[in-house]
Amino acid sequence: MAEIEHIVVLTGAGISAESGLATFRGPDGLWEGRRVEEICTPEALAADRELVLDFYDQRRRALASVQPNAAHKALAFLDRHWPGELLIVTQNVDDLHERAGARRMLHMHGELLSALCGACEERSAFGGDMIGGPRCTACGQDELRPDIVFFGEMPYEMERIERALMEADLFVSIGTSGAVYPAAGFVQMARHAGADTLELNLDPSAGSLYFHETRIGPASALVPAWVEDVLATASSA
Repeated sequence: MAEIEHIVVLTGAGISAESGLATFRGPDGLWEGRRVEEICTPEALAADRELVLDFYDQRRRALASVQPNAAHKALAFLDRHWPGELLIVTQNVDDLHERAGARRMLHMHGELLSALCGACEERSAFGGDMIGGPRCTACGQDELRPDIVFFGEMPYEMERIERALMEADLFVSIGTSGAVYPAAGFVQMARHAGADTLELNLDPSAGSLYFHETRIGPASALVPAWVEDVLATASSA
């Protein structure tokens, strides 16, 4: 731990589930009788625009009823006090990390509170409903869609993420299934580059065998304890 300077943290649905936010796919993997993988695609948006917009409108409304939990707050505390390099990469599209105070972070799968214009590709903050919502303020077209990485689209800022993984001394995965690529491959990339790897999860993920250490339990308990340890070690080095 005394030799750690660069940390990359990956967070998934498990960290926000403890705030009461339903996981992306839900318990049975269905929404309106269809698989989410069939709804959240560019093809689905073109075929049934209102169905896709309604899916994300409902999730955007749900954000108002949840708050950051102890795991989000602990990572924000780490962000404020870690003296070395830190990048928090989240697969989540909610804003709980930001509300907790995290700044050195990015959303690889997009954000619920952002709109993307399908006509001019302008991005803008968006907090309402898209069905019957406003036109793009940049070009005036009625082509706003959620600023979300649909299935089949490339996640955001992959070059920055891969660069950070190659430079990391420690890679920590929190609340992820280890089944969704490319994020599922981050542990192998970091480990191949020489980083220590740690998994904090409610259950072992699909990629647990690639981690040097796996700690099992709720993120709201595991993350604050880990943050306390890593900061204590840094201060005593």
